[in-house]
Amino acid sequence: METFFTETLGVDETIFSYVLLPFLIFIARIGDVSINTIRIIYVLGGRRLTATLLGFFESFIWLMAIRQIFEHLDNWICYIAYPAGFASGIFVGMIIEERIAYGKVIVRIITRREITELLSYFKTESLRYTHVNAVGPDGHENLVFTVLERERLESLLVKLKEILPSAFYTVEKVNRAGESGTVVQETTRWSISSWMRTIKGG
Repeated sequence: METFFTETLGVDETIFSYVLLPFLIFIARIGDVSINTIRIIYVLGGRRLTATLLGFFESFIWLMAIRQIFEHLDNWICYIAYPAGFASGIFVGMIIEERIAYGKVIVRIITRREITELLSYFKTESLRYTHVNAVGPDGHENLVFTVLERERLESLLVKLKEILPSAFYTVEKVNRAGESGTVVQETTRWSISSWMRTIKGG
């Protein structure tokens, strides 16, 4: 790589070593960590082929970055660029993950108020739900939960705040859901710990 930039493109060796190379390592690290985040999302969603292809590119980019680190062990700026790219990659990956909004979530709603309007909204939006009459410290409670695509979550929360502004709710990631809408397996803790374990470096 150094020969290409210094001899072919005519880049000054000092500029390459202390500016261009650290920048490339920084960008590469952002790329592979971001891909790692997306890959984990597709692994949890059962998208085997997509996850496999992403894993290939993730490892390739990481290998190229670590190779440059070992070839320039005397360049202290590279030691800053590498972890800086790693940290930035986590941030970028989280933004991408929010934009993709892939997978399903389970929403649990607890309220003492009348929920007729909320249930009507679920029916209008063709959302499966389960309503349970429960008892809390203050008496009767309505417990409602539903499973839906993450991309529809924001609109549901907006409507919930409009109908039941004081309702308590929780949102959790779901590994998969059957056609009947019954939750098969939840993976909130597992997904977070696995994601952290599989990111290289740190």
